[in-house]
Amino acid sequence: MTTLDNGASTAPRASFLNDPVIRGIIYQVVVAALIISFIAWIIGNTAANLAAQNKTTGFDFLWRTAGFDISFSLLPWSRASYYYEAFLVGLINTLLVAVVGIFFATILGFTIGIARLSTNFIVASLATLYIEVIRNIPLLLQLFFWYFAVLKAMPAVRNSFELPFGSFINQRGIMIPRPIPDEQFGFVWIGLALAIVAVVMLSRWAKKRLERTGKRFPVFLTSLVLLLGVTGLVFWISGASVSFENPVLERFNFRGGLQLPPEFIALAFGLTIYTAAFIAETVRGGIQAVSHGQTEAAASLGLKDGDRLRLVIVPQAMRVIIPPLTSQYLNLTKNSSLGAAIGYPELVNVFAGTSLNQTGRAIECIAIVMLVYLTFSLLTSAIMNWYNARVKLVER
Repeated sequence: MTTLDNGASTAPRASFLNDPVIRGIIYQVVVAALIISFIAWIIGNTAANLAAQNKTTGFDFLWRTAGFDISFSLLPWSRASYYYEAFLVGLINTLLVAVVGIFFATILGFTIGIARLSTNFIVASLATLYIEVIRNIPLLLQLFFWYFAVLKAMPAVRNSFELPFGSFINQRGIMIPRPIPDEQFGFVWIGLALAIVAVVMLSRWAKKRLERTGKRFPVFLTSLVLLLGVTGLVFWISGASVSFENPVLERFNFRGGLQLPPEFIALAFGLTIYTAAFIAETVRGGIQAVSHGQTEAAASLGLKDGDRLRLVIVPQAMRVIIPPLTSQYLNLTKNSSLGAAIGYPELVNVFAGTSLNQTGRAIECIAIVMLVYLTFSLLTSAIMNWYNARVKLVER
């Protein structure tokens, strides 16, 4: 021990290698070097194997003619289209089924989750039965059931079931009228966008008013009137019109209208039903995590059951619900790749399947698909984390 002039003493300094800070830095540098070396070895080994097999690499194949058909596409598609267009078709189809599935799974999941906590024995039992049955059957098996046992069991085209509003359902899917807006309808979209902005501002004002005065404002009814009124007024003033092209049965198939293929219906329905069971359990757990004293306090104020749930319980439960709900959204998006098993032309089927087999560019195709799903996951997480930051408790 070293003694200073003023009588104070200091402990001897540790050696360079025994310093925990220096040692931690050395460990991190060694681990990083090993990882980089491993990745470099993988890349070099892959390049050597591809060269030995006389295979080229690169993304130039994206601008080559694809030469295959895609059964369902929201974008213009033909055999003369390029591989990058096939990628876009698969990407849009994946986004379509993911957005539809998330929307309906959220509504169904919240409904079933709240129903499971109902004081009505029959309602709670049916909700419990739904959850326990659906979430314990593999999703792929459920997709096979909806596709082969339900939709493919529908009658042939000439014996189609007629639905309301000029729609039909058969083995080839659901045929519905196609809306065809005129050129003036763009003003209606602008009016609708402005009405939505006004509704958001109205909701914020009503919330601040409630916190300041304790008086409720009929936000839902006012918003509905505002949306319908503004949209209808712009529709009338602009002279816009919308015509509908109805599907017409010809000799072998329907002509006109909008056709939803059975692959899309089965995948969207299966993802919705399956994911809703897990969302329901998340909602149930979130509601039960709220202190029972909150419910009693709301009841003592004379709030009705619906108001207690909407104004007191669910807003607090959302802080518990959102993190696992984000995981369910991510699972639904990634589970859409199972659509390849029933022939739905989503990203994996179109690009990591047909395009990969025809071009032989396995590394490039798989890398692009992996990057897409990584982007989906990060964007979904970012959006849900932003919403979670808005509803979480603010500590002082």
